[in-house]
Amino acid sequence: MHSTAAPASPTLTHCPYCALQCGMGLAPDPQGDGGLAVVERAEFPVNRGALCGKGRTATAVLSSRVRLTEPLIRTHATGRLEPATWEEALDRIAEGLSRTRTEHGPDACGVFGGGGLTNEKAYGLGKFARVVLGSSQIDYNGRFCMSSAAAAHQRAFGLDRGLPFPLEDLPRTGCVILVGSNLAETMPPALRYLTELRENGGSLIVVDPRRTKTAEQADLHLAPRPGTDLALALGLLHLVVAEGRTDEAYIRERTSGWEEARSAAMAHWPELVERITGVSVPELREAVRLFCDPEAAMVLTARGPEQQSKGTDTVGAWINLVLATGRAGRPLSGYGCLTGQGNGQGGREHGQKADQLPGYRKLTDPAARAHVAEVWGVDPESLPGPGRSAYELLDALGSDIKSLLLMGSNPVVSAPRAAHIEERLKSLDFLAVADVVLSETAQLADVVLPVTQWAEETGTTTNLEGRVLLRRQAVEPPPGVRSDLVVLHELAARLGVEKGFPTDPEEVFEELRRASAGGPADYSGITYRRLVEEEGVFWPCPAPEGTEYGAAATAPSAPVTPLAAGDGEDSALDPAPDDPASADTAPHPGTPRLFLDRFATEDGRARFMPVTHRAAAEEPDAEYPVLLTTGRVVAQYQSGAQTRRVAELNAAAPGPFVQLHPELAARIGVADGEDITVVSRRGTAVAPARVSRSIRPDTVFMPFHWPGAGRANTLTHPALDPVSRMPEFKVCAVRLERAETR
Repeated sequence: MHSTAAPASPTLTHCPYCALQCGMGLAPDPQGDGGLAVVERAEFPVNRGALCGKGRTATAVLSSRVRLTEPLIRTHATGRLEPATWEEALDRIAEGLSRTRTEHGPDACGVFGGGGLTNEKAYGLGKFARVVLGSSQIDYNGRFCMSSAAAAHQRAFGLDRGLPFPLEDLPRTGCVILVGSNLAETMPPALRYLTELRENGGSLIVVDPRRTKTAEQADLHLAPRPGTDLALALGLLHLVVAEGRTDEAYIRERTSGWEEARSAAMAHWPELVERITGVSVPELREAVRLFCDPEAAMVLTARGPEQQSKGTDTVGAWINLVLATGRAGRPLSGYGCLTGQGNGQGGREHGQKADQLPGYRKLTDPAARAHVAEVWGVDPESLPGPGRSAYELLDALGSDIKSLLLMGSNPVVSAPRAAHIEERLKSLDFLAVADVVLSETAQLADVVLPVTQWAEETGTTTNLEGRVLLRRQAVEPPPGVRSDLVVLHELAARLGVEKGFPTDPEEVFEELRRASAGGPADYSGITYRRLVEEEGVFWPCPAPEGTEYGAAATAPSAPVTPLAAGDGEDSALDPAPDDPASADTAPHPGTPRLFLDRFATEDGRARFMPVTHRAAAEEPDAEYPVLLTTGRVVAQYQSGAQTRRVAELNAAAPGPFVQLHPELAARIGVADGEDITVVSRRGTAVAPARVSRSIRPDTVFMPFHWPGAGRANTLTHPALDPVSRMPEFKVCAVRLERAETR
């Protein structure tokens, strides 16, 4: 641990990892080394004190032994990254971006963000790309998370929020269908909600090609062939119609487009669906019974059905099932998506996504452009249009995009067709990375900046429920480490924009409130004071009309002018009073449950989407006869850049593996623990075999947390969903070989 003073009493904050954003306290380490220890925060409603191993060990990454503490610059003399001063590093980044912009135009400068950045950082990064660089080329790794579900939400409901109801509703519903999620390993504290559901007499159906720890808890486990979730959902809807289980009054009063969706579903009769998915007709009928018999029920999806080249349609098919049975927009019922990354929800709401402005406004909407431009103090015409999605942006590196500023992401490990993306990163004229650790991507950079992390800074995140939370600073960062907000402020000044990029997170959040006011994701009624006093506030939460931050009274920022010396310095968290103008007006309570009265569409009706099953982009053949699917293990997180630096987590999950069925293992002659080579059309990975009957005989599974020879994303397919631009991580064709044969 670094030796800066820890707080005398626990600082209430949130875990830096997944989208549960579990509540925790940070207290002085009882070992007395000046560091921090994680303590229980039982009163926070999401996790009620429970933490997984990642949360319990989160302070280990604060140690100066495992993280970056000084800027690095690649020198011409040695070609290696060498220590440098902050002034040298920032000057070098500004020079690289400025040269690219002058020689090739603004869109030759790319910006790539991360779903772990706070709302303030995500907002600042989007503003930096569009106002300072004038570039449309910005996206973030959250595109790889739940973009298909977001697109389906928008199409069906007119609004995207991961869960339109709080997690506390899950145990009180009658049935949950969990599609493509292994909560026991990805979000362990959330598993208690499903345990309580069953204790209360409800049913759990898990859809997953593997019999995971979560599937073992289910009343019914459906194990479809990877890439066939769409056919499965259509088959269930077919049976709902055939058995007369539709809610005709609800369909008539609250939806549109039913006849077209019904006709599409009826083309997927049970026997056909059994042939496509491998799920038997009796299992299909049992799933319909469990889902339809109770008065209330829910469907929750995660990366399994979403990370496909037809992910938007697949999620749409599950939403159709919810709508046809009258479950959306009713108490204890509905459809929701389990967001993965810590701030995957807020990260796309406020400007990192290629086609969105703060407040979840569309970049192509003239009124949205005018509103945000007024807040930013710029001409709406100066704002660039939509840019490339995440994979398309990465694929364009070195050709159309010459320089890249990257914050909080590690695409060398996390991107599909990762070896190709690694080559694209190497082909750049200039790469700058701001991160907590020297990730595999940072190792390729021309400049690396060491930035603060969760316990060393204050900022807001938005969890999977749409609950806006305040992470509070517990310790000072080590000497030589600065905030991403300071980085954006300093780079903007060097590139000619000396005002408009404050370094105080609360000041940034106040501007974000104005920018979001009146938008779909309206945060204007949320203040730091409220977040200190309450256990989070659910958006949308508008400020009262006519108050300082009300939609009808949004004030613009000051024009872009030089910043006086000393302005914009970080301040300690001291919650400012709520808007004086709203002192006599009751604040909006926030919106824990959406759509109870109407949906967010123009006519207030939810929209059915007529969808039909289609094959994955790459199906098995004689040369590549096996399906690969990927996912996570409990002790590691995302690309592993941080968790792989924690000894306890590495002891629990030391490296990659290939899970395969005994029949498949016998066919290629590999025993448990022996190295196995997995080959796709994009590359090769080698890892130990883990032989198990918990997976289909036609499928292998690899976790994606590791670089090097066992990098699962060397193999994965970059085929994109036509709507969400989500890559097809979850299914591709591979062949298996004993490692020693190559």
